[in-house]
Amino acid sequence: MKEVHFRLITGTDPELFAERLNRAVADLPEDAILVDVLFSTSHSGRAAEYSALLYYKEVEPWKD
Repeated sequence: MKEVHFRLITGTDPELFAERLNRAVADLPEDAILVDVLFSTSHSGRAAEYSALLYYKEVEPWKD
């Protein structure tokens, strides 16, 4: 195993949040595996904030 990484994605618009999350997953390195995604929402007045924490690891290439 090489390294462990975290990436936090946030947004107040659900469509923009989904777009950011999809882009972050698509941009993961080729040698990375997505271990977990933690979601959270919070409210401040009338606005909701969406958050996702991506937990991924870079791994060694598989050798036969």
